[in-house]
Formats: sequence, C-alpha cells, structure tokens
Amino acid sequence: MVTSLALLAMMNMPSPSVKSIYDFTMNDIDGKPVSLKKYKGKVLLVVNVASQCGLTPQYAGLQDLFKKYEKQGLVVLGFPANNFGGQEPGTNEEVKTFCTSKYNVSFPMFSKISVKGSDMAPVYKWLIEKSGDPKDIEWNFGKFLVLKDGSTVKRFAPRDVPSSKTLEEAIISALAEK
Repeated sequence: MVTSLALLAMMNMPSPSVKSIYDFTMNDIDGKPVSLKKYKGKVLLVVNVASQCGLTPQYAGLQDLFKKYEKQGLVVLGFPANNFGGQEPGTNEEVKTFCTSKYNVSFPMFSKISVKGSDMAPVYKWLIEKSGDPKDIEWNFGKFLVLKDGSTVKRFAPRDVPSSKTLEEAIISALAEK
C-alpha cells in the first residue's frame, strides 16, 4: 500500500508538511547530504546555475554578493542544472572545478538537479509555489530570494544580474528584517 507521502515523493512533489526551505535536505556538490536547516535564520539566494551559458559570468556577481553580505547573513546556494540547451553537461566534480578555478566560488554549491519538467527537484517545485509566480523556470540563473523565516520567497528572472539595483535592494531589505 502506498501512503500519500510516498505518492507525493514518487510524483516528485513536496510534502504538504513542508513549511519552509529548511525542511529539505539536498546533496552538496561532493554528494554529501546537507540539511537546509543549516541556513536557518539566513537570507538565501537560490540560483540554478550552468557553466556553458551566456549568463555564466553571473557566477562572478553572485560571488561578489555573497562576499559583500555574508557577514550580515546572506548565503548564495548554487544548484547546477542541465535543463536548458545542455549548458551544464559536466559531472559534479567538473562543475566544482570550473566554479572554483574560473570564478573563485566559495558559496555553497550543490549536486546537479533538474529545475524543470517531470523530474523537477521538489525544492524547486516548492520555491516556484511559494514565490507566487507559477511559471516554469525560464533559463539558467533564475533566482529565488528566501527570507529569514524560510518560507517567504521572492523570484527574480535569469537576466536580473546579481549587481542589479532591484536584487541588491531586495537583499538589503531582507537582511534588515527581524
């Protein structure tokens, strides 16, 4: 007999008991499970990344944002995804090497996931649902700003570069919230 939670898991849907991003555990870029509770009380910028995309230089801006606001509580979380034009074909090890050698990425990177389609990772289904913007992820470098409560999500388009005034103001505002 299949339970309703098992059925949701098979359908790759978040459980109704998922109240915040902190209820997810994801594998880091080295394949080790990381409970997102680790980031409780932080402002998270969750980004689907790719290394062979015209937007790939955004890695530099994401790293700059992370370093600029890390001490105030911002954490950038990178999720490599190969959903758009095969622009992230590499293994997790290759992605890690690319990010660290080319862009000096020091923010947390996670194992490759799918951010679109029938195999979409449940955390991305949850992010889309909580953002109030039900459309699919448009392309690489889509961004979700998760506030300190872990359940409030604001969405930014792939072309909203990390240095954009709109994104930076949203981060500053989120960091200032109690």
